[in-house]
Amino acid sequence: MARRKAVTSAGFVNVFETVAENVGRALAGKDEAIRLALVCFAAGGHLLIEDVPGVGKTTLAKALAASFDCEWNRIQFTPDLLPSDVTGVTVFSRTGNRFEFRHGGVFANIVLADEINRASPKTQSALLEAMEERQVTVDSTTYPLPDPFMVIATQNPVEHEGTYPLPDSQLDRFLLRIRMGYPGRRAEIDMLEDHATADPVVELEAVADANDVIQLIDGAREVHVAKALRAYIVDLAEATRRHPSLALGASPRAALAVQRTARAWAAAQGRDFTAPDDVKAIAGPVLEHRLLLSPEAELDGLTAQEVLDDVLNKVAVPSARA
Repeated sequence: MARRKAVTSAGFVNVFETVAENVGRALAGKDEAIRLALVCFAAGGHLLIEDVPGVGKTTLAKALAASFDCEWNRIQFTPDLLPSDVTGVTVFSRTGNRFEFRHGGVFANIVLADEINRASPKTQSALLEAMEERQVTVDSTTYPLPDPFMVIATQNPVEHEGTYPLPDSQLDRFLLRIRMGYPGRRAEIDMLEDHATADPVVELEAVADANDVIQLIDGAREVHVAKALRAYIVDLAEATRRHPSLALGASPRAALAVQRTARAWAAAQGRDFTAPDDVKAIAGPVLEHRLLLSPEAELDGLTAQEVLDDVLNKVAVPSARA
């Protein structure tokens, strides 16, 4: 197979900024969340958007999907949702006198898994193979998913009634977890004006296609990571594993996730090399949901973010000479 030609640094930034600006038309005052979501796209990963109701989680996901001219499906996760609704099911066709596979909602380039923690653990696990291996196995037959493929999931961390917490194995498959936060005063005033007569998401037009996403992914993979920076990423992961406030630190998969995301972040800045600041910029969204606090740390009221900040402050940063 011929190797796909990656987009240039200038081309990467052009596509990235065009999509970011387009999404921003539907979501005022959320530049950081939008850019992190697009970095997740460029890194070829899956995104978990977690925050309280009404701050724009679903709007961000829908605006991202609308900005790309590719197939996308929305799956509303509910307690009665079945695994077959997600992956698909084999049924007998009387007209063809044979069994046929009917695709589930996961067969799309972008899948919006809305309120993912409202489905049962069995239904949640239907996404595990799809998110990790980009394929679905039903009745011993494996079906490849489209390329590119990305899951954007939303969940409310506050409400616990009628929800099922995502297991660690599921959380680990999300490259980034981001929070929306409340908009600033000016942005919220603009939102009231923009939403007064119409839904801005409905009016969005696609400004990129599936091939642009593939080029972004390939472009991010071309970004150079120095040996000293790889050692820095490993040192950070090892520091979390030894930290007294953590019962579970960053896994080797988490270290790989940091490198992938740092590359995409650097590419979005127009660079073809990564720096320690790139790692620090994305460390929170990549690592916090993968860290498990010790019981003592939870009693002390510590958060994963505070522990990670402590690790980032203590681990030596490689110098330019190294």
